[in-house]
Amino acid sequence: MDLFKKLENRPGPLGEFTSDGYGYYTFPKLEGPLGPQMRFNGKDVIVWSINDYLGIGANPKIREVDAQAAKKHSLSVPMGARLMTGNSDQHEELEKELADFVHKPDALLLNYGYQGIMSVIHCLVDRNDFLIYDELSHACIVDGKQLAMSEKSVYKHNDIDSLEKQLKRATSKAKKNSSILVVTEGVFGMTGDLGKLKEIIALKEKYDFRLLVDDAHGLGTLGEDGSGTGTHLGCQDGIDIYFGTFAKSVALIGAFVATEPRVKEFLKANARSQIFAKSLPLAIVETARERIKLIRQNPQWREKLWENTLKLRNGLRKIGYNVLPSESPVTPVLTEGSTDLCTTIMREMREKHGVFVSGVAYPVVPRGMVLIRLIPMASHTDEHIEKTLDAFEAIKPIVFQNISEKISA
Repeated sequence: MDLFKKLENRPGPLGEFTSDGYGYYTFPKLEGPLGPQMRFNGKDVIVWSINDYLGIGANPKIREVDAQAAKKHSLSVPMGARLMTGNSDQHEELEKELADFVHKPDALLLNYGYQGIMSVIHCLVDRNDFLIYDELSHACIVDGKQLAMSEKSVYKHNDIDSLEKQLKRATSKAKKNSSILVVTEGVFGMTGDLGKLKEIIALKEKYDFRLLVDDAHGLGTLGEDGSGTGTHLGCQDGIDIYFGTFAKSVALIGAFVATEPRVKEFLKANARSQIFAKSLPLAIVETARERIKLIRQNPQWREKLWENTLKLRNGLRKIGYNVLPSESPVTPVLTEGSTDLCTTIMREMREKHGVFVSGVAYPVVPRGMVLIRLIPMASHTDEHIEKTLDAFEAIKPIVFQNISEKISA
């Protein structure tokens, strides 16, 4: 059968939305300066769907740094992978600063978060090893798992008994040269709950394994100094490999892993997505250094983020919405309903109330459920929050229609 013909009949779970819903439900075009209020379909909307948690992407000082760095270096320099011709003093200085920020001995800069962690997982474990991961892990971890040659097993979300069962199984099957890697997230991006890092680390007293934590949503938002979920929970030392991305709080392209120097040396020579790809341009490296410095120097940004988060979350609960018990700024609103309800909520909020929200239904969440995920930012104002709460109040008859019908039936 012709490959292209086969693809026509295999759209995948998102296929109908990337065709019929293109430009609206998928691939929407938010325009204008990055911030809590942007343009969508020619209208001003309050945006709750981007991950610039600290509002740093629109910071005037950062915009000036971006412009000057691009003018100084262009977006080409250096050319080549770091292993060959793409290294610089600035790349190495950024690695030192990142390691210091997250309280680890060393760090390795990565070009992208998604491909970076895939490659890290792929090269850390071999066919003699065991990879154990949380069932709600992000797609980048799942894809890294698929690349890995090790034996894989999954444990129920944040279920320590389930994890221990898998650790017992791996230990019993281990050969002399077998190792175990456990992978979880610091903050789970859809639900906002934290990985049970302290409880996982406590299992090291009984089992021999290493722990990799993807803290994409924790970096910059959690911990008294913004250094993430491990610091927030008081167990950063127990994390063997800490992964952070620039795509959230740093509002930039790039990522890093922070770990022991011996692990960094191995990854430098074996992480295929890095050794066979062009390094980060100097303009991005330079502005990343400035952004990390400003995040560390301005704890009030994080305080404002949390102030906005609590105002939004408490307001939603007060008017009757089921806000999942998130322990991070991620604010997930869950209700019963179909994909049609999900798209209706998005359209009503965007068109009638000027509030841009994103929602997911099956297969991202269980069938019969709709999740609207709100991402507060430090740059949201009280007026933005009040207008958003008014909009949620106005659409309650639509959101709760299915539930009311079930009750009356």
